[in-house]
Amino acid sequence: MIAREPVRNGPWRSGMAGGPGNPLGPRALYLCEGPRDTLGRIHGTTEPQTIGTDVSSGCIRMFNQDLIDLYGRVPVETQVVVLPADEHVEIAVAHSASPSIGG
Repeated sequence: MIAREPVRNGPWRSGMAGGPGNPLGPRALYLCEGPRDTLGRIHGTTEPQTIGTDVSSGCIRMFNQDLIDLYGRVPVETQVVVLPADEHVEIAVAHSASPSIGG
């Protein structure tokens, strides 16, 4: 972010706390290979219109509320698989005759 927009993002060269004003949004999940930081992130954004576009230095942008939910459910060291844009995964959803809330 700093290399791409040094004037805009330079003041945060040493870091910035998460929250609504942070360009990465309220949370950021750091992607590592073993102990090595890949510099890739899954993060929120203060510019939701940029989600799905090529403006994030290789990071994956999400809506802030979705990232907050993901952050709370995914344990450290969870394997992340990133698919090319032209691939997708079909998710099978089991339908119950009488759905219930909470199980």
